[in-house]
Amino acid sequence: MQLNDTSAIVTGGASGLGAATVARLAADGARVFAFDLPGAIEQVAKVDGVSYLAVDVTDPEQVREAVGITAESGPLRSVVNCAGIAPAGRVLSKKGVHDLELYAKTIQVNLIGSFNVLALAAEQIAQTEALEHNVRGAVVNTASVAAFEGQIGQAAYSSSKGGIVGLNLPAARDLAQYGIRVNTIAPGIVETPMLATVSEEFRAGLAAGVPFPQRLGRPAEYADLAHFLLTHDYINGEVVRMDGALRMAPR
Repeated sequence: MQLNDTSAIVTGGASGLGAATVARLAADGARVFAFDLPGAIEQVAKVDGVSYLAVDVTDPEQVREAVGITAESGPLRSVVNCAGIAPAGRVLSKKGVHDLELYAKTIQVNLIGSFNVLALAAEQIAQTEALEHNVRGAVVNTASVAAFEGQIGQAAYSSSKGGIVGLNLPAARDLAQYGIRVNTIAPGIVETPMLATVSEEFRAGLAAGVPFPQRLGRPAEYADLAHFLLTHDYINGEVVRMDGALRMAPR
């Protein structure tokens, strides 16, 4: 599937993995629509030719309206879900039990938000003209290695990302009849704004735990993989780890 002169949605497109993906898809000729919260959009260095839309991915009406806007600029073919949060909290600690609202919010943003965009975008993609072999579009969701090896303090985050992994295959099967593929990337430790506040010493310690290459992942590497999964028409229903063979320890 070619991206040139088609529309693409990237959620969480104002920073980190999303911002790198926005730039990568735009460079390939896609008309990219970056969905993010208003505060994030205000701070982002805008990419030429990219439209930034203030969208809460958990709000069906906001997402439906924004998806409709993307279709006005050309056939919507691609979606990359990068929006997410990563709060920390143990199930039980000296402070008490895990805050239930925080747990629910993490599931709401990471899992339900991804499903919301996936479903409403798929509805729009299904209305586009079919290409060869009934190809209409593709979706890439973002999980995490925490879906498989959640660490201490990652109960909420791991639950949400495990849900993304569980969603992957049935979504691919559900959408096959419409010519829409669904794949998922499970990144390891990537150099994103979430790590901006930690020390160089701490970063070095994280990198030392990666078998090879012994460094942190780069957002551009995620973007390249997302682009590959969008354009490779025979990869479907797959979860791809991007982690340098890392397997997370308990802490």
